[in-house]
Amino acid sequence: MDGWRIREALLYETVGDKVQCLTCDRRCLLADGATGFCATRRNIGSRLYTLCYGDISSISANPIEKKPLFHFHPGTRALTIGGWSCNFTCPWCQNSDISKSPENIGHGWYVEPTTLIELVARYNCQGTSISLNEPTLLLEYSLDLFDLAREKGYYNTYVTNGYMTEQALDLLIAHGLDAMNIDMKGESQAVRRYCGADVDIVWRNAIWAKARGVWIELTTLVIPGVNDAEDGLHRIARRIVEELGPEVPWHLTRYHPAYKFASQTYVHPTPVSTLAGARDIGVAEGLKFVYTGNVPGHPYDNTYCPGCGRCLIERFGFSITSYSLGPDKRCPDCGTEVPVIGEAAV
Repeated sequence: MDGWRIREALLYETVGDKVQCLTCDRRCLLADGATGFCATRRNIGSRLYTLCYGDISSISANPIEKKPLFHFHPGTRALTIGGWSCNFTCPWCQNSDISKSPENIGHGWYVEPTTLIELVARYNCQGTSISLNEPTLLLEYSLDLFDLAREKGYYNTYVTNGYMTEQALDLLIAHGLDAMNIDMKGESQAVRRYCGADVDIVWRNAIWAKARGVWIELTTLVIPGVNDAEDGLHRIARRIVEELGPEVPWHLTRYHPAYKFASQTYVHPTPVSTLAGARDIGVAEGLKFVYTGNVPGHPYDNTYCPGCGRCLIERFGFSITSYSLGPDKRCPDCGTEVPVIGEAAV
């Protein structure tokens, strides 16, 4: 492992003869020489170091709709990067080749933030996205990248499980985090059992980020037998309305067998009818923008006016095929304002 990728971590404190990582809310307490749960941080001589600064597993230019972010700079492209490992234990992980491969830390491409910003322009992107695995593990790199992107007028986004500490979230916002798609993986019992995490921390961060001006969209990967019960979906939708607001988009995406669940034949792909029913539950609870995902061409991929029902943004997969909002972001038929952040490229 080369020294460029090893940097002193920004968020930790000394606790007796150990150090406590304050990057994510696992708050790992590490003896000298120990690495944290995610394997990206190590106590070296009573100081905490990140082992993955600029250590990139994947890089691509993606439509912002792929995040998915449907109400944030529609039709634009974000230069998207990922790193290695994760701080959750989800057995259905759709990107397990990178998120469940901590042994690859230090073996990706080393990319300086300045180089990545040059690639944003080269690949005709309008912003950045840290995604694919948990982006919080690239915290120090994110802050440097966001500073440079902000100077160039680019936006910055995270696709995240939302489990960073409040200190980490504050730093991200201060350095230019503009939008997040947060995985709301289920209710408390399911998230504790399958992800090893406290879902209330995710809610806390979503609420705090939204209050600080970060655009928030939520995604729930709907998995048969895990989080597809109608009463649970009602409770999640109701909580979004009450704690985040009815205009926060909720993406309900189709599960396909992957990682440890791939060998469990009783966990089948999510029926499309289940997704459609979940979408109807969200609308019934008062959410204005609820979408299905991983079902290209489904009518619930589109954005409809919450006032009159007109289709305002039509999509196929990650492409916008029709866009009817003017600069004022209002429905041309009834005048209802639709929350769309930034300029559309359509």
